[in-house]
Amino acid sequence: MKKILILLTALILFAVMPANAIVTDDTQDGHMQNKINQIGFRILNSNRIPYRITFFYNNNSKIVNANSAFFDRSITIYKGIILIADDEDEIASVLAHEISHSVDGYQGILRGYFQDIKYLVSPKKYEYKADKRAVDYLVNAGYNPLAIIVMDTKMMSQFRYDIFGTHPLSSRRVMEVYEYIYEKYPAFLANNKYADNLYYQNFLLTSEKNRQKLEEKIKTNSKKHLKYD
Repeated sequence: MKKILILLTALILFAVMPANAIVTDDTQDGHMQNKINQIGFRILNSNRIPYRITFFYNNNSKIVNANSAFFDRSITIYKGIILIADDEDEIASVLAHEISHSVDGYQGILRGYFQDIKYLVSPKKYEYKADKRAVDYLVNAGYNPLAIIVMDTKMMSQFRYDIFGTHPLSSRRVMEVYEYIYEKYPAFLANNKYADNLYYQNFLLTSEKNRQKLEEKIKTNSKKHLKYD
C-alpha cells in the first residue's frame, strides 16, 4: 500500500510539473554535443581543412581536458572544459588546438600511421605548433584568439620544469601565443575584448618579465627566438 501511495504521489507531481522544467541529462548533453559540433565544424569549414575529423562530448568525467586520438583523428572534449569556459570563443580555442593535432595525424606516410611516434619523440614541438596554428584557425573562423590565453590561464597549472614532460611550461606556451598574436594579429590586442577579464589580467600579472623580454626584442628589432621562463 505504501509503495502504491508513493507511486501515485510521484505521478501527480509529474503531471503538474511545467513542461519546461522537464529537462533530462540526455537533453542537456545533446544540446552540448550539438554546440561542440557546430563550433568544431565551423573551424574546419572556415579553414578549408580537407580531412574528416569528428567531435565527441564526454560528460562522464569532469576533468579539465580534451584530446585528439591519432588512430581515428577524433576529438573528445570533457565536461570539465565546458564547466570553466565562459563563452564560445574559449570552447573554440580548445577545439582549434586539438584540430591541429588531428590534422597532423593525417600527415606523413601510410596516411599518417607513424605520426603518433613523431609526436612521442618531440611532443613539445607539436604543442607549440598546435597553439600557433590554433590562433590562425580561430581568426579564420571569426573567433577571438586571445581566448587561448584566457582558457590556458584557467586550466593549465605550472610545473617547476618541463625537461621530462610532454608539454612545455604553461608560462612559455601562453607567451608564445601572445607573441604570435602580437606579430600577426595585433588588432586583437589593440581592441582587446578581454582587457577587463579577470583571467587575462592575471596573465598580464604573471607574464610581466616575459613580456619585458618581448618588448626588448621589438625595441631592438631582433629576429632571435626568445626563450621564455
